[in-house]
Amino acid sequence: MMAAAKLDEYWSHLRLSQTDLPGRKFLLQAQEAYQRASAPRHKIVQEKETGSKIVSPSLAEALIHYIAQKGAGRVDTFRRAAERACGYLVDAAGGKPLSDYTRADALALRDYLVAKGLSGSSITRILGSIRAVINFNIGELALSHGNPFVSVYYDRSRGVTKRATIPADVIRNLQGKCKSVNDEKRWLIVMVSDSGARLGEVAGLLRGDIVLNAQVPHIMIRPHPWRSLKTKGSERRVPLVGAALWAAESILAQETGSEFAFPLYNKSPSTNANSASGALNKWLKVQTGEDYTIHGFRHAMRDRLRAVECPSDVVDQIGGWITEGVGQGYGEGYSIDVMAKWLRKIVS
Repeated sequence: MMAAAKLDEYWSHLRLSQTDLPGRKFLLQAQEAYQRASAPRHKIVQEKETGSKIVSPSLAEALIHYIAQKGAGRVDTFRRAAERACGYLVDAAGGKPLSDYTRADALALRDYLVAKGLSGSSITRILGSIRAVINFNIGELALSHGNPFVSVYYDRSRGVTKRATIPADVIRNLQGKCKSVNDEKRWLIVMVSDSGARLGEVAGLLRGDIVLNAQVPHIMIRPHPWRSLKTKGSERRVPLVGAALWAAESILAQETGSEFAFPLYNKSPSTNANSASGALNKWLKVQTGEDYTIHGFRHAMRDRLRAVECPSDVVDQIGGWITEGVGQGYGEGYSIDVMAKWLRKIVS
């Protein structure tokens, strides 16, 4: 029932606000079919037998089934990616039963995405979402046909630019300028710079997520209704050291009447990380004369920790990155004292 409620909320949001979504007409038709279904919602997509032949679900049914089963508890970007990808497929090759899609349709989609000027990384994400929707339904329903969207060739490097990491001396200079200005936007920059956290993770913090009266001062990065987390492993505690600790102390010393650490970017039901990114990136460019972005601090964190020979799995735990390997899923991970030890090395 929770998954069904989330889907209802999502479809309503789609109808009201996402007028530019690819394949929107198809997706709205899927919504109507979903609402008309008399079967229990979690069984809306089932094997449909005609004699001895099993008929594949339509793309709309497959999409609904995929989101209902795989989307529960996932961040909104998971659902949006699947919706958008299937919308592009409908625009390029039409909405069909899964068994009717051919290799020609897969290549038509590729050509359509290239013609739209999408980068290789964007095409990779779109094709990956479509493959996931189809593969999930093939497995769930024991369908006999294959997936024509596998191994589609395209130039993955097309339009892809590597985000520049920010050198350590530039970071120190920027932190000094932030301390001189000493306002909410600069606190946000500084906390991101010495924590390695994602901008959205920091921008959505509550004042209560900042813990200073502990042996190791830290921030608690945890999901909130206004700001979800990218992955399950993103929920973590991050030690506050260097300029990040200064920012945290400045935030709690300022009485704003808001429960949010950064009320400027939490005036709506969702943390406005995009607005924060635009404003902060503009300021960074003015200060440095380079195309450094707020996300560059996160790239820089890996480089700074490598420079002090920090173990890679400690780096991953600090930044909330996924560590590869079966064994990494066991145990509780490193203590906050260990993480603080390595972070202090890069700010000393």
